[in-house]
Amino acid sequence: MPRYPLSLPQQLKQQAEFIARQQGVSLNQFILWAVAEKVGSLAKGFTDANFPGITYRPGPDGQPIPTLQGTSLRVRTLVVCHHDWGMDPAEIAHDYDLPEVRVREALAFYAAHRSEIESSLTADRQLEEAHG
Repeated sequence: MPRYPLSLPQQLKQQAEFIARQQGVSLNQFILWAVAEKVGSLAKGFTDANFPGITYRPGPDGQPIPTLQGTSLRVRTLVVCHHDWGMDPAEIAHDYDLPEVRVREALAFYAAHRSEIESSLTADRQLEEAHG
């Protein structure tokens, strides 16, 4: 097996060592497991072939967030505009300088992945309430 030198921030290394001990494995085994899990989940492809204009990128917490491909615009931003603020797709497209078809694709993606996006919105609202 090829070797790969890895530098970890001290606190991250300590946390990984602690979890590895809890799991009853070596740090090396734990890191191998963690990388394999992450690569496996990314290799499965988060993308939905029905929505080629939507992709995922890591959010601030490392969790994947659906965005409009080629932009940093989150699908949930457009959902909030449409559902919470009552904007129609043409208004959203105008405000964000997007083709209306991209806004409609994002809203259709939301309809197909409602629970995923709703849980993300709920988490954000709870965080805002806790710090607001």
